[in-house]
Amino acid sequence: MQIIAPEGMGYDRVVTVFSPDGRLFQVQYAMEAVKRGATVVGIKAKDGVVMVADKKILHNLIMPRSIEKIYEIDEHIAAATVGLVADGRKLIDQARIEAQRHRLVYEEPITIKQLVYEMSSYMQIFTQYGGLRPFGVTLLLGGYDTEPRVYEIDPSGTPTEWKATAVGEGRSEAMKVLEAKYEANMSIPDAFRLGMEALKTFLKEKFEADRIEAAKVTKKGFEKLTPEEVREIMHGKD
Repeated sequence: MQIIAPEGMGYDRVVTVFSPDGRLFQVQYAMEAVKRGATVVGIKAKDGVVMVADKKILHNLIMPRSIEKIYEIDEHIAAATVGLVADGRKLIDQARIEAQRHRLVYEEPITIKQLVYEMSSYMQIFTQYGGLRPFGVTLLLGGYDTEPRVYEIDPSGTPTEWKATAVGEGRSEAMKVLEAKYEANMSIPDAFRLGMEALKTFLKEKFEADRIEAAKVTKKGFEKLTPEEVREIMHGKD
């Protein structure tokens, strides 16, 4: 009797082995983990960068303040992670190390583009050697150096610069809103409203202030919004 092995059998056990059609199954599995992660929206405005995130509180006994989705990497750079939480924290720590190393060596802040290069190279290494696995995380980096910039780095280590993007389980619905309503010269308040509208399209009745986290990066630096400020934007106030 002939035994037929499942599709991908033998090619998904080691990250360094390509399948006959040129895929790395472990990398694809990592991307599937990202698709199940809480949604984060990143938007480039005319005077800065905005990030709005769903904290995806899974139980009503969890303290909302204990969940963090948006992080300060340096005074001019913010980051958000989508996917496996522990993997994301590791990448946040690594990004902070790279930013501080650059300051110590060159006595100037790292550019967003350079940090993206360093982090994409770091993430790619985990797709190349045996005994390792890819990070089950997409890293969203945004900030302001010479101009506002928003980058997305997927688990394969591939970076992409965006005007506006959404990552996570609500990507499809959120991207429809961003594609329809994004404007290149929009202000920071307008960008916040657009980001929250994009999340609301996916979350629907679950769209509540307690599960929304928001931050901005301008020439003045990184600033995370308070829960009260988030509520004001949700109710149409600047």
